[in-house]
Amino acid sequence: MSQRPRAGFRLMHVHAHPDDESSKGAASTARYVDEGVDVHVVTCTGGERGSILNPKMDRPEILANISEVRRQEMERARDILGVRQDWLGFVDSGWPEGDPKPPLPEGCFARIPVEEAAVPLVRLMREFRPHVVTTYDERGGYPHPDHVQCNRVAVAAFHAAGDAAAYPDLGEPWQPLKLYYHHSFNRPRTQALHDAMLAHALESPYAERLKEWVPEPEWDARITTRVPCADYFGVRDQALLAHATQIDPDGHWFAIPREIQEKAWPTEDYELVVSHVDAPTPEDDLFAGIPTPR
Repeated sequence: MSQRPRAGFRLMHVHAHPDDESSKGAASTARYVDEGVDVHVVTCTGGERGSILNPKMDRPEILANISEVRRQEMERARDILGVRQDWLGFVDSGWPEGDPKPPLPEGCFARIPVEEAAVPLVRLMREFRPHVVTTYDERGGYPHPDHVQCNRVAVAAFHAAGDAAAYPDLGEPWQPLKLYYHHSFNRPRTQALHDAMLAHALESPYAERLKEWVPEPEWDARITTRVPCADYFGVRDQALLAHATQIDPDGHWFAIPREIQEKAWPTEDYELVVSHVDAPTPEDDLFAGIPTPR
């Protein structure tokens, strides 16, 4: 597809669970890989406490081996996206249910002190030396304890990686130049997809969600960067399907035809949180303002 004009650029995505790399930013990942960017996905936990969300995979033998199954799914998605990938090795915290919610399990990711949980990520940042790092917003994208912890750990590691006084035994300091938050499931995008479905006389999967969604225009205004990547929605979908325990091919992920998605909302959206280069917003590129590596 491309002439690989981005050779030498490095991008790191920090995610909480296997499948997050495919549901958040996967099309822009595929675009950057195609253009020659070296993309490194970091997965904080193994997804051990995740539920089986695809009824076709809800079988006792799969549930009994869920850790290994999810690891294999991650390997397939990694190969589809063309990224390198590392596990931080923390244990999934699970989704607490009840009122009041029970305490999180001992030793899970969300209960590890941030300065301790950042250690393996700082090491990876100093080894890989990314120019750009992405992760979730401070709400976690949604309030799963591992997603909130992922934000805290990624932000701490972003700042510590370039600080020679921080974690001096973890390698030569390296300061990534830009930090972004994913804003994948924002209201303007959801509304645009909903309206496009109705315009085609099709049932929208977002009708009820939009009725309950309290508008937050200040939050939506935080989006600074929209990366055009519609040509790679097919790669994104294949990476999603690789996570067969988590993604139902007949479910909401695929309820909107790809052709409608491509026209109604052809970008993936981010918030530029920290920049050590001159990068005026709005942008259409995570590497805007970063000089070509030599």
